[in-house]
Amino acid sequence: MNILTDDATGAIALHAVSKDKLADFKSTLPAPAKAWIEATGFEAGSGKTCLIPGADGKLASVVLGTSATDGMWSFGNGARDLPKGTYKLATPLGGEEASRSALAWGLGAYSFGRYRETDAPKASLVWPDASDKAEVQAMLDGINLARDLINTPTEDMGPSALAEAARELARRHNAGFTVTVGDDLLKNNYPAIHAIGRASDEAPRLIDIVWGEANAPKVTLCGKGVCFDTGGLDIKPASGMKNMKKDMAGGANVLALAHAIMSSGLKVRLRVLIPAVENSIAGNAVRPLDVIRARSGKTIEIGNTDAEGRVILADALAEASSEKPDLLIDFATLTGAARVALGVDLPALFCNDDRLAADLLAAGTRAQDPMWRLPLWPGYRKMIDSKTADITNAPEGGFAGAITAALFLQEFVGAGIPWAHIDMMAWNQSNRPGRPEGGEAMSVRTCFEVIKKRYGG
Repeated sequence: MNILTDDATGAIALHAVSKDKLADFKSTLPAPAKAWIEATGFEAGSGKTCLIPGADGKLASVVLGTSATDGMWSFGNGARDLPKGTYKLATPLGGEEASRSALAWGLGAYSFGRYRETDAPKASLVWPDASDKAEVQAMLDGINLARDLINTPTEDMGPSALAEAARELARRHNAGFTVTVGDDLLKNNYPAIHAIGRASDEAPRLIDIVWGEANAPKVTLCGKGVCFDTGGLDIKPASGMKNMKKDMAGGANVLALAHAIMSSGLKVRLRVLIPAVENSIAGNAVRPLDVIRARSGKTIEIGNTDAEGRVILADALAEASSEKPDLLIDFATLTGAARVALGVDLPALFCNDDRLAADLLAAGTRAQDPMWRLPLWPGYRKMIDSKTADITNAPEGGFAGAITAALFLQEFVGAGIPWAHIDMMAWNQSNRPGRPEGGEAMSVRTCFEVIKKRYGG
């Protein structure tokens, strides 16, 4: 079924009403409908619904509670909670509000059904009049792609499968696609990616997508693609390893954002770089205190093999910087320290450009896709000094872990390039309206808004 549809035949009226407007709304209704709402005790709590019957006993209309706090997410359970049928908003909404409400409705219909049958959503929404259908659909498809990739276990989503998903996306949009695999990484000077991924039975690789006019503003996206993270020789405990299929979520998120950009035809020259590896254990695994010379020429001492994501991103960021893009953004499930500081729902933003950071924070608030800025504090730079190499991937002590990881990445970003690093959870720990438990795209809508505003369609 089409969760969002153009066919309004037989559609049931859906009234979106906030708690403070409920009394005014009831005053516009016929006496039987008003009496029904009062008899049910409906108070228009966010996402709550009141089903109003007609004289024939059939469902005549629905009242959906909304709130300014929940915003678009008030619509997030509609597709699954409402009875089977098609619904049409009877409440006028502005363009952005209409689009976000439609998106929340669609996002709430998602379920991951690759390995077992799941309950299908029952209710469709007629596209709200002011919504941007094409943009909403592009974002919905991109986010659900990311969710599918993150939710898929590594048995079926290792480096080669992630590369194939990227290849299919590139093919869909007539984009250029290359992938550098195994020992070819050494031949092409990506030694850090090779070192982290060489212990796996599935060879490491660098995924590379290019799309758009060559003379358009250059936007480059890098995504951490650790398809499973054992921690390497500094092995994780079972509790820490269990959900490491999601450690490639940075790669999944940049594919979601890339899909939205390409589908919307933004006037950019887009490049996507995803280093895809498994951080495995074998006789040739990278060892603590090994030193790797990265693509940029800097040497990296491996203070801890479980701080591998920043090492593979070092090569990707160096390659991205070689083209001096107008905007460079990386996404990564990089540190537990960011989750301790900000929790699981709020990605950490690090940025070397105050205007870019302000744009991202403002867009995140508007889009209900927020992040929080943490500092690239120069006073902590000495914490990642190494006695043996230029830099260490894991400073002693563990303090300021998200900041020192970001400072590590900054070492591989070219001078003068506006750069944002997003350290995220990419996982919903429980079901919430529009955000089912499991893999999630975070900050994708925010970044899309900023790119669209800067470079247009």
